[in-house]
Amino acid sequence: MKKYYSIAIDGPAGAGKSTIAKKVAKDLGFIYVDTGAMYRAMALYFIRNNISAKDQESIEKACKDVKIVIEYIDGEQGVILNGENVNGLIRTEEVGNMASASSVYPVVRMKLVELQQELAKTENVIMDGRDIGTYVLPNADLKIYLTASTKERAKRRWLELKNKGIDADITAVEKDIIERDQRDMTREFAPLKQAEDAILVDSSNLTIEEVVDRIKEYFNNIKGLI
Repeated sequence: MKKYYSIAIDGPAGAGKSTIAKKVAKDLGFIYVDTGAMYRAMALYFIRNNISAKDQESIEKACKDVKIVIEYIDGEQGVILNGENVNGLIRTEEVGNMASASSVYPVVRMKLVELQQELAKTENVIMDGRDIGTYVLPNADLKIYLTASTKERAKRRWLELKNKGIDADITAVEKDIIERDQRDMTREFAPLKQAEDAILVDSSNLTIEEVVDRIKEYFNNIKGLI
């Protein structure tokens, strides 16, 4: 039976998980599973249907009507929400905040985790999120906990918004990041935390390339032991 490898990258918002995971996946020839995008797609559905993040009953009912599929075309991932490609609609602050707030409900997470786990059984995958190594892929071959200071993460987000022509107060951006960290770390179900067997990587003073090279080195070392 062919051996499929899995890499889990966890960490707080703005740590660069998605950017790093995509580059590592490309270099290793892995499938990048954007779990955050899947939660954002779910959040977009809630927003479109005027469902409050505090309305647990409505969220649980709505989950039954949501179908999210990952499709790959020429190596590019597409997140399909009920037949619609929503890649260009899920990267707003509103959707991000809704995703963080609604993901505290077990029904939301369970619906998506099953798909993620099934994919890992049939492909070499790399996933990033808040609870990949602790909950989604507890047996991942390599677990990374990627973080950075709140000031550095706020700076990165502020620059990202600025490059998009969006004015933002960097102090407010940092405040939002701190609040999201607290929410993610204290939620009852699968909270954000570093897995006991995860390797801590602080990217505050590292370039993207340096982080990617470090993770690839960790993987190659582990692969040689399997």
